[in-house]
Order: sequence, then C-alpha cells, then structure tokens
Amino acid sequence: MANEVAADANEHGSGGGMPDPMHQFEIKRQVELDVFGIDASFTNSSLFMVIAAILISSFLIFSMRGRALVPGRMQSLAELSYEFIASMVRDNVGAAGQRYFPFIFTLFMFVLFCNMLGMVPYTFTVTSHIIVTFALASFIFLAVTVIAFARHGAGFLQYFVPKGVPALLLPLLVVIELISYLTRPISLSVRLFANMMAGHTMLKVFGSFVVGLGVLGGWAPLAFMVAFTGLEILVAFLQAYVFAILTCIYLHDALHMH
Repeated sequence: MANEVAADANEHGSGGGMPDPMHQFEIKRQVELDVFGIDASFTNSSLFMVIAAILISSFLIFSMRGRALVPGRMQSLAELSYEFIASMVRDNVGAAGQRYFPFIFTLFMFVLFCNMLGMVPYTFTVTSHIIVTFALASFIFLAVTVIAFARHGAGFLQYFVPKGVPALLLPLLVVIELISYLTRPISLSVRLFANMMAGHTMLKVFGSFVVGLGVLGGWAPLAFMVAFTGLEILVAFLQAYVFAILTCIYLHDALHMH
C-alpha cells in the first residue's frame, strides 16, 4: 500500500505534495465502446468484476474437482462457504428459500471477492462505487417484490398494514411501512459502498503519511496501516455477509409476510 501511495504521489501529487486519496476510485476506460450513442466502454470496474467472476469460478471448480471423502484445504474452504450460506438461508428464510440458494451464494461470493480484490495494492475496489452497489440492491429489491406478488398476489399489500393498530394511526403507519420498504435498496447499497470507500480512503491517507514522514517518522502511521488493513479485511467479509443476510431477510418477508 505504501508503494502504491508513493506511485500515486509521483503521478498526481504537486511538487511532492500529498496524493489525492480519492484518485483510487476513478473510473478509467480500458476499451472504448459506443453502442448507439451510449458509452458502453469496458472500464477498470468492469475488468475487476470479470476477474472476480473468474476467480470465484476457478476456486469452486478446482477445489471441488477431486471430490475427496477427506477434503483438502481448498475443498474444505469451498464446502465451508457452501454450508455457511446454506445455513444462512435455512435459518433466515426457511425451507421455501432453498430454491433461491444459488442466487444468494453467488451474490455473497461476488461481493466478497470484489471486496477482497480491492485490498490488493494497485487493484480497483468495485464495491466502493455506489452505482455498482445500488444496481445490485435494486435488482434484489425488484426480484423480491416480484416474488412477493407472484406468491401472494394483491394480498402482499397487507404487509404494509400492521395488525392490531388503532384505525386512527393506521394511515400514518402504512406510509411509514411503505417508505421503509422503498428505501431498502438505498440502505443496502449505501451501507456497502460507504464502508468500502471510507476504509480505502483512510488507508490511502495514512499511506501518504508514511511516505511523507519518511523512514524516521513513518513508523507510527505504518503500524496503524497494518492494524487497519487487518480490520478492513474483516470489514470486507462482514459487508458481504450483511449484504447476503439482508437479502435473506427481505426474501423471508416476501415469502412469509411477517
């Protein structure tokens, strides 16, 4: 990370000044592409999404290739990932949610690998962009809503009508419930985006302190960076977990309406 900051300072600093911590989030076109007047260029964000998909596929395919009764390390890790999400779906959605397990497992692995890839120096953090996280959250919101209406029909509207509430308060509570439901994609996307962006910005800032203070004075910010990097790795996993478990909770509401 310190090497990355030094390179960034040389390229974007002014007269040896501090590098811009927000430069790491810049979208750069890798392949220019115009489709009927729409900019559909292949960017660094697209590149790391593809890399994440390749890494996930390679990890699962090669780790399960042997299918040994006594699993090795890679197979154990793949099986642990599978059982972790399967247990999450069983506990939060129930038996009716098992048919949606492939999607939730794919979602968890994609967010996790995108988060972890961003921890590697000179890479790009896909999930630090609100447009990516909001696109994922919006798809989940629309899919869950479609599932709810497909299962319950117009009866799903009862979800917004709390039971046992005095008639005088009912209109207010219905509006609150509706607003709460409609803001789900915003809260889901902002939580992931804000955590990843804030963490990487902090790492960049303290990395610039290490470079700026040099060998004698840079030990304190370097020690903080090492500790904070460990915390960011934990946050990367936790945010993937939170994204997946909230999807399970939304799916539970759609299937069971309570």
